[in-house]
Amino acid sequence: MRLASHDFTLALPSWIDGFLADEPDAIGDREGRMRLVHRLADRNWREGNGGPFAALVAETETGRIVSVGVNVVLSTGVSSGHAEVMALGTAQRAVDNWDLGAAGLPAHELVVNWRPCVQCYGATFWSGVRTVVTAGFGPELEEITTFDEGPVRDDWIEQFERRGITIVNDVEKEGALAVYRNYRAAVDAGGINVYNARQG
Repeated sequence: MRLASHDFTLALPSWIDGFLADEPDAIGDREGRMRLVHRLADRNWREGNGGPFAALVAETETGRIVSVGVNVVLSTGVSSGHAEVMALGTAQRAVDNWDLGAAGLPAHELVVNWRPCVQCYGATFWSGVRTVVTAGFGPELEEITTFDEGPVRDDWIEQFERRGITIVNDVEKEGALAVYRNYRAAVDAGGINVYNARQG
């Protein structure tokens, strides 16, 4: 047997550095951090990298931005290239530790423009973040975008909290919904690929 591939790479798109050039190193409030996430999500789908999803990892106390992530499923051809995975992975590389909650590190939080999907739910558990900040968690995301977020448990908040991860919901929710509505309008107009691998 000869394997066709021995590796794959997930990388943030080239526009990210220019996009962030004028952003501060630290954003002191969660609303401000979420607004940055919304701007990243809106730019991302317009660039064709993937869906309208973005995330960042910040030091909770200082607001220092450690990493950002956007959905890169379409640009990489890898279905696990979700925004949370990108933000968490690049944060772990930045601090040189697979555990963002390791001794000696400041507490980190994941800021994401909706409740994590079933894949990112698990990835967030094991990342070491101590807080997850979401723009929302209801059915609106799936209703507007038609993405299938998978069978996330009804007690998802309790499951995070049992593992020492605090959940903060509904931060800048209307901003997230505006991005999703713009995306849906583009989908309805044609030319946008909603890339659910299985649709029932």
